[in-house]
Amino acid sequence: MSDFEGPGAAPVLGRWVDPTEVHARGRALRESVDHQVHRSVVLAARRPAVKEFVESSNEGRRPELVPLRVSRMLASPFAFFRGSAALMAGDLAAGPRTGLEAQLCGDAHAGNFGLYGTHDDRIIMDINDFDETASGPWEWDLKRLAVSLILAGRVGGVSESGCKDAAEDAVRAYRQTSKHLAGLPFMDSWTALGDESVLNRVKADKLLDDFAQAARKATKNTSAKVAAKWTRMDGREWRFIADPPALSQVSSATANAVIGGLPGYVTSLHESRGHLLARYSLSDVAFRVVGTGSVGLRNYLILLRGNGDEALILQAKQAVRSAVNDALGRAPASHEGRRIVHGARLVQAETDILLGWTTIGGRPFLIRQFRNRKGEIDPTGLRRDHLDDYGRLAGALLARAHSRSIDPRLLAGYCANGEPMDTAFTTYAVGYADQTESDYHELVKAVKTGTLEAASEN
Repeated sequence: MSDFEGPGAAPVLGRWVDPTEVHARGRALRESVDHQVHRSVVLAARRPAVKEFVESSNEGRRPELVPLRVSRMLASPFAFFRGSAALMAGDLAAGPRTGLEAQLCGDAHAGNFGLYGTHDDRIIMDINDFDETASGPWEWDLKRLAVSLILAGRVGGVSESGCKDAAEDAVRAYRQTSKHLAGLPFMDSWTALGDESVLNRVKADKLLDDFAQAARKATKNTSAKVAAKWTRMDGREWRFIADPPALSQVSSATANAVIGGLPGYVTSLHESRGHLLARYSLSDVAFRVVGTGSVGLRNYLILLRGNGDEALILQAKQAVRSAVNDALGRAPASHEGRRIVHGARLVQAETDILLGWTTIGGRPFLIRQFRNRKGEIDPTGLRRDHLDDYGRLAGALLARAHSRSIDPRLLAGYCANGEPMDTAFTTYAVGYADQTESDYHELVKAVKTGTLEAASEN
């Protein structure tokens, strides 16, 4: 093993170390940060009120879309949780830390695990959102996942014991997968994929049908399908069909700014990708509202025409500061789009071949394929036994993701004999889910009293 143990240092080759020694170093961390310390919910000393948090997090967004963002967060406590990663990051920063850092998703809630296509036409499942990615304490991602399973289950009508089982099984699958990866050759652990075989290994058999159904839908979710639904030929011109507020036309100045950012984007890709993109021609640019936490940020769809009537649709998404970096008191990244792309490339087993970054109108952006055979399993729609299996799958996928930037032998050492760890993280998850529901009701009250504005989708 080298001296490189996290994403913050430059990897260098070093002396070989016996695996048992690395494992022992992980176990030794428990002397100062025992599993039980993770039980307690700790809130930031200067935690903002929900109204203040929402208002501050709206900074830099398009003002006319802020009420829509609030409306989407009002849908449920789980929806509020999805839009408030920075609030939890601040609380996590006030709590205990193991001292081991990985490249985090930064927002590893249950809805940010999705299916997508690889370059060789496989459908795999992995973390699929990296807006908040940064190096940080690995346990932050795991805690956020566990909390989200409690909230998703409650929204879906799963019993409280069923919600707890899902959260606890996610933690157990995380540590068991870390142990499994720790025993593999480095190349095998690095290239492990989130395909259907993972379901069998983590005993998530009841999720097989859900996975297969989502995979079938993902296979059809392509640029061609989007183009057939959202575009039309206007004479010799190919254009997006406006459907505000979800999809709207942009001014010539905005379109030119987006187009002006494409050369910088191409330079961020592998050289061969530039030769591929050079075969396409630009047809149109539109504005698209996406997600919950991202509503109000600038997000453009770029319609490219290829061979004949072939369509390729790219998404240019504004990149803002990472909640993880802010919570850890770090300076902003030199380019937030590059930060996101770096994190995705490090964490995902397979990354979109057209994922890159650029600057548009002085703002950092990431660019990727839009609807690249993407699919999802909605955790709020799962029955108890399916939610339990989903927790196991997500926990295993998260451990695999972390193992790309931190030695799984260290993680396995810390997590060893981890029944107390499973219950500690679950206790935390229930407590923080209760806190999130309280925060959500504060949001509801703020909207009802008129101190925050919400707007419907239509």
